[in-house]
Parts: sequence; structure tokens; C-alpha cells
Amino acid sequence: MERIKENKKEIRTENRNKSHQAVLDMVYTAMFAAVICICSIVSVDIGTVPVTLQTFAICIAAAMLGWKRGTVSVLVYVLLGAVGLPVFAGLKGGIQILTGPTGGYIIGFIFTAVIVGSAAEIFDRKLIPLVISMALGILVCYAVGTPWFMYVTKMDFAVSLGFCVTPFIPFDAIKIVLATVIVNRLNKAVKI
Repeated sequence: MERIKENKKEIRTENRNKSHQAVLDMVYTAMFAAVICICSIVSVDIGTVPVTLQTFAICIAAAMLGWKRGTVSVLVYVLLGAVGLPVFAGLKGGIQILTGPTGGYIIGFIFTAVIVGSAAEIFDRKLIPLVISMALGILVCYAVGTPWFMYVTKMDFAVSLGFCVTPFIPFDAIKIVLATVIVNRLNKAVKI
């Protein structure tokens, strides 16, 4: 009889811990989706595609949360923008942004989150794997966004690279370094 009571108590404790973790997961996911929205406000037009802090925030979110929760936070961000909230670069929102010239890059953010979050989990947020995964994630974002840009604008590959990739490489390199430093420091201070 005593053993049955102990088992019931263990089950209640386990269920309470699972519920607590589920709430924390939702809070962290929403918090990082909000961080991505806020970082999208920082937007400098240097041509057709603006320089923003979106990829910076996405790299941090995915590295801190891992691939599942990090990707969900990016999906929440994309869905908020798709329904019309002004969370995309330049305080824009709506499905027309996703179907416009830069929409492929926004969809590419999802792949970036998967890549960075997976590497963060596999390599326990170690410095070099984080840098490599962030660089790879941003390259994949370019690989998804540039063909879409070419399709929508009818520009050829070389011109599209000149508009959408080449000018952004130095900015993205700086964002990767800063994101890696922030994740390294946050990971030591907070376990998410």
C-alpha cells in the first residue's frame, strides 16, 4: 500500500515537472519571437534588400533554444508578419511581403534556425561549431532567398547576388561574431 502511494506521488511530481517545463518552453519561445520582432525594427536600406538584425536574433534564438523551440520561435515571427503585424523589416507585414522580392529570405530564416539550433544541441554550444553553423545557416538563407528574389524581380543570378548577397556578407560576419559572443555569455549565465 505504501509503495502505491509513493508511485502516485512520483507520477504527480513528474506530471507537475512536465507541465512546468511546457510553460517555460512557451515563454522562452514567445520571448525569442519578440526579440526577433524587435530586432527587425533595426533596418537600414542599402538597396532592394535592407540590412536588419533579424538573422542576428534568429541565430541567438536558435542557439539558445535548440532546433525545436528556436524554429518554433521563428515560425511564430513569420506567422505574425504573415497575418499583417508590422514585424518584418521596415515595420512591414502581410502576406504580400512573403510573396514579394524578400519573402524567400524570410522563409530562409526557418532553415537557419534548424541548422543553428541543431548544431547548438549537438555540439553543446561550443564556439567554433556555433560560428560554422551560423555561417552555414545564413548561407542557406541566401540559397533560399536569392532564387525567389530572381523569380519575383526577373533579374539574373549575377545581378541578384550583387543586390542580395555580396553587400551583406560583411554585416552578416559581424552579426555572427556578436551572436556567438552573446550566446557564449548567456549560456554560462542562464540555462534555457
